[in-house]
Amino acid sequence: METNNKLLAWTDISETVKGLKAAGTRIVFTNGCFDIIHPGHIKLLQQARSLGDCLILGLNSDDSIKHIKDPRRPILQQQERVAVLSAISCIDFIVLFDEPTPQNLIEAIIPDVLVKGGDWAPDKIVGAQVVQANGGRVEIVDLEDGLSTTNLIQRIVSRYGRP
Repeated sequence: METNNKLLAWTDISETVKGLKAAGTRIVFTNGCFDIIHPGHIKLLQQARSLGDCLILGLNSDDSIKHIKDPRRPILQQQERVAVLSAISCIDFIVLFDEPTPQNLIEAIIPDVLVKGGDWAPDKIVGAQVVQANGGRVEIVDLEDGLSTTNLIQRIVSRYGRP
């Protein structure tokens, strides 16, 4: 699957970010599962990208999603999600992470802006303290009412039933 070279390995992220910061690039970070892309995802990504020069997306791996969501998830495997997300122009880089949270990834990147959806309470945003301690800020983007992957799955099941 073509990924437009947006997928970065953990081993490359530190050097890439170091080079971007040296060039004065304002780095924005957001993360999530992005399992079945919907308009709410696109809005969040576009708004996140508008807050800086480079948007890095931390993408939960398949194992991470199984752990934090449901053993039956994700619907789309990580390489499929990477392919879809790589086609979205406002995303500059994608980094997969296996942990339940992106804390280690945020600590490796130290973005200028950390973006989360409005379903997160400010005091529960993973990585907020490290970003703010390094002079960055946290931005919360309003969600689109009723748009979530879980709601889409429920809508599909209610319309088409269980196999």
